Amino acid sequence: MAKDKTVFTCSDCGASTPRWLGKCPSCDAWNTLIESVAEGGGAAKNRYTSQFQGLAQTSALIKLKDIEATDIDRTPTGLDELDRALGGGVVEGGVVLIGGDPGIGKSTLLLQALDALQRKGLRTLYVTGEESGAQVALRSRRLGLERSEVQVMAEIQLEKILSTLHKERPQIAVIDSIQTVYSDQLTSAPGSVAQVRECAAHLTRAAKATGTAIVLVGHVTKEGALAGPRVLEHMVDTVLYFEGDTHSSFRLIRAIKNRFGAVNEIGVFAMTERGLKGVSNPSAIFLSQHEEPVAGSCVMVTLEGTRPMLVEIQALVDSGGPSPRRLSVGLDRDRLAMLLAVLHRHAGVACMDQDVFVNAVGGVRISEPAADLAVMLAITSSLRGKPLPKGFIAFGEVGLAGEVRPAPRGQERLKEAAKLGFTVAVVPKANAPKKSDKAFAGLTIYPVDRIEEAMSCVRGL
Repeated sequence: MAKDKTVFTCSDCGASTPRWLGKCPSCDAWNTLIESVAEGGGAAKNRYTSQFQGLAQTSALIKLKDIEATDIDRTPTGLDELDRALGGGVVEGGVVLIGGDPGIGKSTLLLQALDALQRKGLRTLYVTGEESGAQVALRSRRLGLERSEVQVMAEIQLEKILSTLHKERPQIAVIDSIQTVYSDQLTSAPGSVAQVRECAAHLTRAAKATGTAIVLVGHVTKEGALAGPRVLEHMVDTVLYFEGDTHSSFRLIRAIKNRFGAVNEIGVFAMTERGLKGVSNPSAIFLSQHEEPVAGSCVMVTLEGTRPMLVEIQALVDSGGPSPRRLSVGLDRDRLAMLLAVLHRHAGVACMDQDVFVNAVGGVRISEPAADLAVMLAITSSLRGKPLPKGFIAFGEVGLAGEVRPAPRGQERLKEAAKLGFTVAVVPKANAPKKSDKAFAGLTIYPVDRIEEAMSCVRGL
């Protein structure tokens, strides 16, 4: 059998060449040749395949209605917030890619999860390519896991890792990190596009063949995206991003892709001396503790996956001179400019000569338009120097015509606010409950259709 060989393929036209060239000989594009592995046999094998392709047996076809859909067995990791992001736990043969800034706590979280799974009787393996075994042991002692029986392997060669996975057959394995792994079949350096793509593909095939759940740790670029080829995210089953400020003790783990569960689920952790601890009530993180209501503060209910969370929106309006600034943290800056224009045109609140600063407390990022109403009320409160009532919440999308549009799953947002003791809510009319419900006990709801109604309602409170 012929040995696999290295070829260079153009990412633009798909042409191949046996050696690297600065310019593609087919389409004349520069720096588009990427190293990859081609199966042995070359042109002769291609001619053979083409000649006898008609004699090959086809795969059996099954109608979709005849396929039996069974529930996927999940194994909880023992960390509730991580299980929430994963959709309930790890899946046999599933491949998870987790990325985040350096020092955010990826290795700490996965070491804690492996230890919890090992204590349940599962076979675990931690492959470290960036640290020695002694460094991993030192971290385990800091986390209070000095008696852990998790198997550790310090290796970066793909072939040795695959051989170990085949021999030991762990039920879950962590590769920390995929950018450090290299294959002897390629001549490029570890971390290159070709190495990351080929190593991830081989590990994914090994996971499906052996049933081992594999977690790949990925580096991120300075822009915050996962380093390496985009196909890396397409190959795996689940993509998690570990977010948070290294100067804060709170961390968010967010599911961007999940073939076995809902996307945009988040888990909230607090970094302690003994590692990461799950936060069962994350709303407390994103709400500032004011003894009395203050001007420029409005609480909204946002949705992160299936979880409603209360977040405080703060606004500061101050005289800005001829060139006023518009700055937002955790919210879309362009949308802030649009909301200010709507506020002026339809509610008569002018901020043309004012600096406007808006912040989502706790470092959370809000991308849904349901924050519009809370942002506008916070800006108006700061401009007039009049605080909103105590126990007040608001949510709803505001259109360019001044209408207040409903937010998805508004009933769940209101139930979460009532559960946490809020008493007054200004919401879109379509989100107001049609009948009385004990879940809304103690919460007075003011449904509105337009931004003018919301402003009038707040002035009357």
